[in-house]
Amino acid sequence: MGDTAITKTTTAGPASAPGPASATGTVTTAGQPVTTAGQPVTTAGPGPGGIPSGTGGIPPCPGTPPAAPAPPLLPAARRADADPDGPANSADSANSANCADSAPTTPHDPCAHGFLPERPPVRSLIGTWTRLDAMARAAAIAPDREAAVALVERARRANELAALRQRVSRLSLRNAEAAAMRVAVIAASCGWCGIDPQAPAAREVADEAFLDLWAAIAHRIDHDQFVALPTLALHNWAPERKPRRHIPIDQLARTETLVPIVRWAPEGQPLSRLDRLMLAATRLEAHGIWLFRLAETLAGRSPDDSSTPTALRRLVRVQHALRGQLLAESAELSAAPATPQQRAVLGALVEQSALEPPVLQAADAVLGIGARRLREGRRQLLRRHLPAQHRAWLSAMDRHCAPVRTLAHRGGPDAAVYREAQESLIALRRTYTALVQAAARPTAAPLTTAA
Repeated sequence: MGDTAITKTTTAGPASAPGPASATGTVTTAGQPVTTAGQPVTTAGPGPGGIPSGTGGIPPCPGTPPAAPAPPLLPAARRADADPDGPANSADSANSANCADSAPTTPHDPCAHGFLPERPPVRSLIGTWTRLDAMARAAAIAPDREAAVALVERARRANELAALRQRVSRLSLRNAEAAAMRVAVIAASCGWCGIDPQAPAAREVADEAFLDLWAAIAHRIDHDQFVALPTLALHNWAPERKPRRHIPIDQLARTETLVPIVRWAPEGQPLSRLDRLMLAATRLEAHGIWLFRLAETLAGRSPDDSSTPTALRRLVRVQHALRGQLLAESAELSAAPATPQQRAVLGALVEQSALEPPVLQAADAVLGIGARRLREGRRQLLRRHLPAQHRAWLSAMDRHCAPVRTLAHRGGPDAAVYREAQESLIALRRTYTALVQAAARPTAAPLTTAA
């Protein structure tokens, strides 16, 4: 028999008696008995009228046949994130059992938390994956690219990269995203931002074992071009103090002091400009949650709808608030230290158009304009660094907000509000560009207010 067996199942009371059915007896899971006596058997999903079926507090109608017994439990070894090798690798088994999250089964809803992850990023990896964590932290503070590449080569010679590659399929999606962030840090530190890990030409530039690990993680998260700001920033932060339970993640990122998980500055030293830029991008996404909600409001609306100018005015206020948030970040960022290696990493990301905040791409999908009108090829170049579900949402906004964008060719007060929203987005983009330029500057210089 499998790892899980139901040894005894009985029905409480006669079959003809009304009321919920209950399963009693002992369920054996991988040799560990679990008693289920007295617990009602429930079926997944709501019943008619949104009332969960099989709940003990709501009796069925008279004459209703008793509920069917619960299906057998799935074997523990069949979990997607379980270690298929069993207890041979206890550290990896603990990683799967303690930190495993299944992939989301519902479509992504940016109205809930924007493009932030649904839960705070994994702060520390365990088991064999601590090697990747340590390698990423060492590569981030390497004095130059050659030193970072030497760390990767040392890991290959120690067979660490091959060992990690074999364990990628056992990672839950959330842990795979955490591993992807660390791979992105290593790739950026080594100067490998713009390469495709599956391209034959990449073997001539980067370490082959690292490319295999990179490609395996990209396949696991279904995202090829993840060495960019959405991964390096939105999956590389944690609250400085333990958060309260059930606090929304956008509120957590707005209200709590954030610290990077993998620091670009050595421990014990002040955060670098690159650290502060990534945290500023995370807070920008958290404050931009209202922009995503307004985008959903404007989607499919007619330009003649009375609610359209109201939503556009609110969009203007949100974009002004985001611009103010960036200006507030500028003073500390400009005063932070920066090494030549950190500026090289930042320059490589800029060269690959990998520093575009997702919230600005969402605003562009609604209004159709940024600092300059983006050609379709340029727009797709920016979006390739986002996960597939985020790209799909932006493409849907492109289509559904097309009627609102016809206000650009009209006159009147509604068209004036639309143009004001466009101008506020242009100012927001310029302010963000100035923040990036301040982070890349060799010497500290204040950020001037963009017009």
